[in-house]
Amino acid sequence: MTTGSEGRGIVTTCGRRIAVRRLRLAPADRPISRVTLDVGRDQRGEPGVWAALTADEARGPARLLLLHTGQAERATDPAGPTREDSSASCRPGSDR
Repeated sequence: MTTGSEGRGIVTTCGRRIAVRRLRLAPADRPISRVTLDVGRDQRGEPGVWAALTADEARGPARLLLLHTGQAERATDPAGPTREDSSASCRPGSDR
């Protein structure tokens, strides 16, 4: 198993490390390639998540990230429901 070195990751203002990498499993008969998304623990130790996606599967979240990034930069209303309750604040004990 190898991972690409191009995905070192970022650390969010909430303290989570997010890494995107290429995962390659190389069985002799059929190599398998995936894009991995690793969202690490937050500052309070809440567990993160990990996913391995096919190239086609990875394009969907990539498009959504770019769409919502543009909306956030323009401060426009989101096209659909938001998830304020799950990620609105990074501070422990926040009311939001």
